[in-house]
Amino acid sequence: MSLDSQLGFTFEQAVARRIWRVADLVSAVRTTVERGYTDVWVEGEISNFRPSESGHLYFTLKDGDAQLRIVMFRSQARLLRFRPENGMQVIARGRVTIYDARGELQLSAEFLEPVGAGALQLAFEQLKARLAQEGLFDPARRKSIPPLPRRIGIITSPRGAALQDMLNILGRRHENVGILIYPAQVQGETAAVEVAAGIKYFNRTKNVDVIVVARGGGSIEDLAAFNDEGLARSIAGSALPVISAVGHETDFTIADFVADLRAPTPSAAAELVIESKHRLAEHLAHLHQRLDRATRYRLLIARNHLQELAQHGAFARLQDLMGQRAQRLDDLAHRLAANYRTLLHDYHRRLDVAAARVQHFDFRRSLAMARARLDSGAETVAHTFRTILARHRSRLERLAAQLGALSPLKILERGYALVFDPSGALVKNAGQLAPGAEISARVARGSFTAEVKSAKGD
Repeated sequence: MSLDSQLGFTFEQAVARRIWRVADLVSAVRTTVERGYTDVWVEGEISNFRPSESGHLYFTLKDGDAQLRIVMFRSQARLLRFRPENGMQVIARGRVTIYDARGELQLSAEFLEPVGAGALQLAFEQLKARLAQEGLFDPARRKSIPPLPRRIGIITSPRGAALQDMLNILGRRHENVGILIYPAQVQGETAAVEVAAGIKYFNRTKNVDVIVVARGGGSIEDLAAFNDEGLARSIAGSALPVISAVGHETDFTIADFVADLRAPTPSAAAELVIESKHRLAEHLAHLHQRLDRATRYRLLIARNHLQELAQHGAFARLQDLMGQRAQRLDDLAHRLAANYRTLLHDYHRRLDVAAARVQHFDFRRSLAMARARLDSGAETVAHTFRTILARHRSRLERLAAQLGALSPLKILERGYALVFDPSGALVKNAGQLAPGAEISARVARGSFTAEVKSAKGD
């Protein structure tokens, strides 16, 4: 037993001191905080809102003197229906964590909604204000709807009741109108993209005169696709007129404000897009009556004016002048006919004279005389040619005899020979040959070779 225990004293052992690295301590606290606050809802006012180019959102929630930093990463931020702004009262949901680089407490937000108005309504008001400021709602930029389109393009769900209502009304009002349907989702995340693709398709193909974007009624969530900014700009950029027929009469979407015409319902759009055949017939009949009355009135005015002109003295003088010109024209026509008859009689007379001369002319006698002259000329030419040919033949024979007399072959006929050395040159001097050389000789009838035994030149 130790002395301390014998004397009744007890002493506590000194606590071992632990020194933390900053990173370890922050990491340990972050782990504890994240485990205790994995899913919290926080309400406050946005300040220091700072969106980054990467798509992440950074801001601070203030409540009195307290504040909390908020970070919302791009994957969650792109799902927001509205754009956060400074001074906006919102509720954020997420998990509490600590940013190690600064040791700051922050909330990693996964959901954000405004306090009071819903997120969809706020997004609607924000987009509406921005597009209105750009002038996309200006009535001056809206295109007129053709009163009698040949083809109508409808962008809607092929399974919706709105399409059947529109087809029934269009068929009843004018059965000859062409209808092209572009099937598209009208609710959900892909709805806005598909409807915009339909607008671009009709603008690219130019196969319709007007486009109708249709959907039945629903809640603001159901109609959210028609509050999309991309769809709104596709409608505004369309070269073809666009009619928005989305929801009921009390429902308003961004597409309604941007479109060239807003129809309260899809059925109303079918009635607005084309006039009924009965109304067209009535309108055409009314126009025909107006045209008939206007034509009769014009004819009456013209007839009265003509009668007034007929009674004028200048008109009488004009009639006299026209009568004189007509008489002058008749006189010229009579003179022209008389001259024509005279010329025609003269041509007939000259033709008769020529025919009489031809009858007395004997073509066969003239042909015989021409043939006789031709035969005489041919005989003269032949005789001359034979004389010239004989003269040339005699001269040719004389020249051939002279040439034959000078020919070396004639000399060989008298017993002479032509001797050639080994190189084939004619031997004129025997001294140019060496003993033993082989020579060749040409006689009148054939040739032979020989060997030189001895040679002696002059």
